[in-house]
Amino acid sequence: MNTTIFIHIIRFIGILLGQVFLLKHIDLSWGGFNYIEIFWYPLFILLLPFRTSQPVLLLLSFVTGLAVDSFYDTTAMHAAALVFTGFIRAYVFELIQPRGGYDITHSPTKYRMGMPWFLRYTAILMGVHLFFYFSVEFFTFVYIVDIMLKTVFSFILSMIFVLMFMFIFNPKD
Repeated sequence: MNTTIFIHIIRFIGILLGQVFLLKHIDLSWGGFNYIEIFWYPLFILLLPFRTSQPVLLLLSFVTGLAVDSFYDTTAMHAAALVFTGFIRAYVFELIQPRGGYDITHSPTKYRMGMPWFLRYTAILMGVHLFFYFSVEFFTFVYIVDIMLKTVFSFILSMIFVLMFMFIFNPKD
């Protein structure tokens, strides 16, 4: 088995287990409303190699989202948000492409691309993912204030956990 595939399988299992057994149980609600949910499972899709084809990326996004949905008792909300995130990933790459382009043999990690690039990349995709997820959760823009509050507060804590993951494990690929 290819070492890169093995690394991504281990990463998938670790991120999924951390999400459902650790982050799911953190309750940061106040005033009868939970404005903060911590998600780091999109990191699995964000760290896949540049050369990952769009159909494979969307399939992995769907499977990862359904795995999270099965533990959260949600009806394909995580799957929908993660498939959308996987879909726009290529457009974000085009948007923030460095001058020299990408080395498609590597993954978009902090180690390979540098911290400023990685922060822009993850911030854009995590923000879009969270906004899409909470929009699907409420399923109406009547609650746009609640959607925005949940997106902003969840974004801040989710990014902290994503950065902690990146600094602790510092994946090269």
